[in-house]
Amino acid sequence: MRVAEQTWPELDSYISEESLAVVPLGSTEQHGPHLPLSTDHLIAEAFAREATDRTGYLCTPPINIGVSPHHRQFHGTMWVDAPVFRDYVESLTRNLAYHGIDRVIYVNAHGGNVEHLREVGRRLRDDETLYAIEWMWNESIPELVDTLFEQNGPHGGPKETAMIQYLQPELVSTDRLADARDEGLIEFTDDNTRRFGSRTFYDAIDNTNNGVLGDQTDATPEKGEKMFESATEQLVKLCRWLDRQTIADLMPKDHV
Repeated sequence: MRVAEQTWPELDSYISEESLAVVPLGSTEQHGPHLPLSTDHLIAEAFAREATDRTGYLCTPPINIGVSPHHRQFHGTMWVDAPVFRDYVESLTRNLAYHGIDRVIYVNAHGGNVEHLREVGRRLRDDETLYAIEWMWNESIPELVDTLFEQNGPHGGPKETAMIQYLQPELVSTDRLADARDEGLIEFTDDNTRRFGSRTFYDAIDNTNNGVLGDQTDATPEKGEKMFESATEQLVKLCRWLDRQTIADLMPKDHV
C-alpha cells in the first residue's frame, strides 16, 4: 500500500490493523558517464514498492536527496548536510509514529546514508518513540553479488549498472560502459585507498576520475533481475519478521 495513492480513510483502516511502514531512501548524485543521477533512489523505491506490493505493508514516498558531499565535484550531484538529513528523517519518522506506526524499515540504496540512518534509529528507539532499522539491498545478498561480478565496485559499478539495466534500461548509456570502466577505478582495495591503517581520502574524485568503480561491462539486465528478486525476498522476510515482534521486545532493555 502506497501512502500517496490512498485516501485518509483507507489509511485509517490500515493503521487500525498494522503498524509497520517502509521508507525508501537514496540520493541524487553522479553515477559515472553511464548511469543517471537518480540511480540510488530509483533502486530504493523499486525495492520498497515491490516488497510492500507483495506483503500489503505501507510504503511512503521516497527521500531522493541524501548525504552525498563526497560526490560534489561532479555536475548535478545534490546533497544535504548530515545533521540536516538526520533531523529531516527523524522528523518524518516521528510523523509516522504520530499516525500509529511503531516500526519502520528504511529501505536505503545509498552508502552515504547508512551511518546517519542508524543514528536516527537509535534516537527514536532510545526515547521509545518507535523501532526503526536500515536495510540496504546489496548487503542482504552479498554472496550472490560476489558470485555474479568479479569486480562489483561499491559505486556506479556493475551491480548498480545491472540493477538499472533491469529496472529502467532506457536510462543506461550502454555505449559508455567501457568508458566508465577504463576511466574509473576497477579495483577498490585497501592498497589503493588507505595508508598505514588510515582512510586517507574524502571524496570519490580522490580515487576515480569519472566517479565510479568496478567493471561496468560485466553488467547485464539478467544479473540485475537475479539480484532484484533475491534481495526483494530478503526484504519481504525482514518485513514479516519485524511485524511479528512485540514492540516491548524491540525497545531498550532496562539497566542491569
